[in-house]
Amino acid sequence: MSLAWGLFLLYIAGTTYLGWLGFKKTDNFSAFAIGLGDMHPFVVGITMAASVASAATFIINPGFIYVHGFSALIHMGLALCIGFCTMLIILSFKFRQLGESSKALTMPDWISKQFKSKAFGVYFSIVNLFALAFVVLIVGGLSIVMQELLGLTNVMSLIIILTFVTGYVFIGGTYAHVFTNTLQGSLMLGVTVLILASGAYLFFEDQSFISMLAEQDKNLIAPINPESNLFNDFFSVYLSGFLIGTALVCQPHILTKALYMKSDKQVKQYLIFGIVALVLFFLLPAAGFYARLTVPADQLVDAASGAFRQDLVMTAYIKNAFPEWLFTVISVVLLAAGMSTLDGLLVSLSTITANDMILPIIAAKSKGTATNEEQLKKAYTWSHVILVVIAIVAFLIALNPPQLLGIFGQVGVYGMAVAAVPPLLIGIFWEDASLKITWWISAITLFVHFFLYFFGAELFPQISLTFANPGVTASLALIVGAIPGVLLIWFLERLNKEKTKALPQR
Repeated sequence: MSLAWGLFLLYIAGTTYLGWLGFKKTDNFSAFAIGLGDMHPFVVGITMAASVASAATFIINPGFIYVHGFSALIHMGLALCIGFCTMLIILSFKFRQLGESSKALTMPDWISKQFKSKAFGVYFSIVNLFALAFVVLIVGGLSIVMQELLGLTNVMSLIIILTFVTGYVFIGGTYAHVFTNTLQGSLMLGVTVLILASGAYLFFEDQSFISMLAEQDKNLIAPINPESNLFNDFFSVYLSGFLIGTALVCQPHILTKALYMKSDKQVKQYLIFGIVALVLFFLLPAAGFYARLTVPADQLVDAASGAFRQDLVMTAYIKNAFPEWLFTVISVVLLAAGMSTLDGLLVSLSTITANDMILPIIAAKSKGTATNEEQLKKAYTWSHVILVVIAIVAFLIALNPPQLLGIFGQVGVYGMAVAAVPPLLIGIFWEDASLKITWWISAITLFVHFFLYFFGAELFPQISLTFANPGVTASLALIVGAIPGVLLIWFLERLNKEKTKALPQR
């Protein structure tokens, strides 16, 4: 326990120092939100990858692979990774170019300027609040590790996590996020390789790795698990994994990384570094298979309730696979993995709420008497206030967390992501697309996701789709709302061009 506390305090000290360096470079709202464009592509690439590979990837997702097998790994790993990387490449270059010309500070700010509508930006600042569910997921996952590692209660773990991460984001904003994520992401890469290598011996046993899994349950090795309540058909495993991967790029704390760059050349370099790291991170949940073969089942039972806890799979595995001192080191890195995404979300939530929700109110109340600089100073102050409020709300929810933290977080963040897909695609590819139609497309897509998740199984019992899987409902929302909507805009824009060409030239 003393080693654990020593390493944790060392990590706290190092991260605090990096937060202080961020503070020294942050003296206005723009620097707090997106930095000053002076970051190296490698640093931004690692930051982006670390922001994507959160506590869910390192702590929560291996439990889904433990329970559901290859079908879960394909959905959460292969399909999602391909979709994510494809959309990241498609959007990043143009998003940076347009953002630089419009001086956008956040994703809703970018959307409002592309569509010339402050109201549309306010709408997306509200939608962005669904990311709070993902904050709760991360904080809850970190608390599980901290309780096991440091012997703390859930309450004390939550207080330490939220106070620490909120504190260094409070003083350093985006620079603190990037500097700390560079450290955290580098540690995460090392631990990812270590954990994946730790089970390599299982592939060289007398009995094959696949047959050992099949002995426990043949559905574990099936590309589609017919007994799973989440991954039991082609759509839920493959198509929804790919589609939700494309949508997740549209999270504000992911796509805005392109705004940290000054040129397309830097964006290209950042994408190369980031995608290589991402591929490794997306492979990590395969450790759920290692746990299936090596961890005694009684170690995954909640002592209080006697119920199976799939969110304990990763911590139980590393406790069995490594000596105590190495388990301690890895556990500290798992904490870093969660904090690397948590700080990005906190920067995003606070800056978006301040810039795109509070600032329009300030501007309206000032009736033109306040200068732009004065308004930005007020937004800077409000971003810090909102940061603290978010931390308090997350703490209160995480005191009694939902049974499946992974599902809870996905429901909210997937809703936010699918709502952002239509305006981002339309705003990037068409300059003067209809605001009204785009807004309707976004709202319908958001509504379909939540409607199907909460009521789909009850209203459509004859359909075999797994509505309990948020990836499925989000993908259906994209198919029903976003994809036809974008095609409609494409058709209308093409029709408009044809009409313009047909007009007599003067």
